[in-house]
Amino acid sequence: MEYVTRQMQTYRTGNRITDQFYIDDDYNVPDVKSDVKKVILGEGTLTVEDMKVVENYIRVSGKLNFKVLYVTDEGETRLSCLEGRIPFEEMIYIEQEPVGNLFVQSSSVDLTVTAIHSRKLSIKTLAELNVCSEGKHETELTTDIECGQSLYKRFESKEFLKVFAAMKDTYRIKEEVSIGGTKENIGTLLWTEVTSRKLDTRLEADELRIQGELLLFCFYESLDGKTDWIEQTVPYEGRIECYGAQDKMYHQIYPELVDVNIDVRMDEDGEMRLIGVEATLEVRLIVYEEERLEILADAYSLEQSCMPKIMEEQLERLLMQNHSKCKVTEQLSLPEIKDDILQICHSSARIQVEHTEAAEGGIQIEGVLHISFLYVKADDAIPFDTWQGMVPFSYLLESNETAANMTYGLTYAVEQLSIGLLGTDEIEIKAVLAFHSFLKEPVCIRNIREIEFTPFDMEEMERRPGITGYIVRDGDILWDLAKKYNTTVEGIMEVNELPSEEIKAGDRILIFKENMSIL
Repeated sequence: MEYVTRQMQTYRTGNRITDQFYIDDDYNVPDVKSDVKKVILGEGTLTVEDMKVVENYIRVSGKLNFKVLYVTDEGETRLSCLEGRIPFEEMIYIEQEPVGNLFVQSSSVDLTVTAIHSRKLSIKTLAELNVCSEGKHETELTTDIECGQSLYKRFESKEFLKVFAAMKDTYRIKEEVSIGGTKENIGTLLWTEVTSRKLDTRLEADELRIQGELLLFCFYESLDGKTDWIEQTVPYEGRIECYGAQDKMYHQIYPELVDVNIDVRMDEDGEMRLIGVEATLEVRLIVYEEERLEILADAYSLEQSCMPKIMEEQLERLLMQNHSKCKVTEQLSLPEIKDDILQICHSSARIQVEHTEAAEGGIQIEGVLHISFLYVKADDAIPFDTWQGMVPFSYLLESNETAANMTYGLTYAVEQLSIGLLGTDEIEIKAVLAFHSFLKEPVCIRNIREIEFTPFDMEEMERRPGITGYIVRDGDILWDLAKKYNTTVEGIMEVNELPSEEIKAGDRILIFKENMSIL
């Protein structure tokens, strides 16, 4: 006897674990940096260096990377910037063992920097980590059985989502931009910020095509000490190799922009008017393909008793892959800076998703958009300052098909942001948020792992009637009746002159025992 099997590889993710913790430390200003008079702007990111399961916890260690823009405490008002790192270690409680490898799905930092005195800063951070686990799982499905005796078999056609590839790769971004003719030559970079916008990916033959843009903001001091800034989009496109991939496949991507480096370069005229932008786009890529299989669902014989040994297996099917956008518009009154704000130099935002759940028509997303902007104010002594605030949002990510037990991968990013002045104390915030989702539903399979054959109980078989009159009930199918009464589907159809296997409740049929030799 030979079992014909097929290997199915699935990609499984564990439950997402969200952990918030505080990093509170003092930081001494390096000797090479000027004294601090006032902090203007602070920004931080987390770098996770190691994750390890220790009993019922995940031990996460890494560094908080921060940079600070401040006004120097010197005779002449000037701006300066410093960068630093603070190590951290956090123990995250887990209720069950992770499935596969751990990875950081997303992280965010709410950083507050204040000057204790001119040579020491207080760094207070509320950090959030979303940790998940992932892994491949192989399932062996029985698609047929070959043996030397007459065996009646029933097959079911099922469509599954299987993993073609799960990989990590990087794409190096190297671009160069020139500053406008009305801008001063760059002397010293004071503050730089690079964010990823409008990232679009698509599968093609043997590769993943990447297209997007970087939003570059540079705050700088000119050669004669004047403060100026530029903000410019930097488009890029490229490819990541994925051998065997086809455009009809599906993919799920988790991108992260890291290792950003900005430097000033000389143009053809020998002036410092070029800015080099280098960054690394780290990509976790999962490629899926749909496959329809004929699965052996049941089997029986008229010569001896068959006892299939069945194991419940869980696979997945694709519900939907969705790329959608949410518009957020809000007007805010800011009486605290009513007479100060003259011009907004730069704005930034990050998304904090607080709750998601499957709802009728899609996935309901509740969250907060954290907004900050750098502005020029009417103060000759300290002409720059920042404002920070929050805007709540609610969005239904629509889906044509949803299920209560579905799983979904969700990534999101701010695609567009503009903040305009409406008056002396009012601003209007307009943002476009991009959400990418991949919806899957578990599919439970009764997989026949083995069939045990035993001789019929002849006494019991003799007691069965040769002809049975039967009234069809709800849920009955000819296969089950044929197996129960030791005959064949074709035999029942022939005796009752049925044009197809379709039967309905209330139908009256005759069933003849097929193997009459045992009577």
